[in-house]
Amino acid sequence: MRHRLYYFLPDIDSARRSFDDMLLSRIEQRHIRFISSTPLPPDMPEAGFFLKTDVLHGAAAGMIVGAILGMVFGALLIVYYELGQATVLVTTLMGILFGGWASSMVAAAVPNSQLKEFYPDLEKGRILMIVDVPARRVQEIEKMLAARHPELKFGGEEPHMPVFP
Repeated sequence: MRHRLYYFLPDIDSARRSFDDMLLSRIEQRHIRFISSTPLPPDMPEAGFFLKTDVLHGAAAGMIVGAILGMVFGALLIVYYELGQATVLVTTLMGILFGGWASSMVAAAVPNSQLKEFYPDLEKGRILMIVDVPARRVQEIEKMLAARHPELKFGGEEPHMPVFP
């Protein structure tokens, strides 16, 4: 299991030094991402689409609502048109697919709701570093960053991230 750590950095130079220290601590580059209101240099990994937007949350919510509506619609078709019982399965699957697709398209334009608390600091020009570290190394990484980078502001920790991104 991995833990997701959030750190605020005051500027690009501090972010670059922190990034280098994370790499020297054997945290792979694919587990380190940055979010900034200003453009980042090309050699610093920027957070991807799924982390910046609410598309995954939107798709999950849409699938649930789509499944419920699909079941209700299928039951109504059985009652009024006397169709077979497989109608409920088909309409439920169609509801899941359509609900997930439609709501993920809407959520793609919405910023990630899990990062809502970080937006005021991002608007002030700070850079958010998101690091996924193995659970056994959380304290080691926190101590190393606190010792080498007093300018860092700890933004929080999210436990139990899946191993596979």
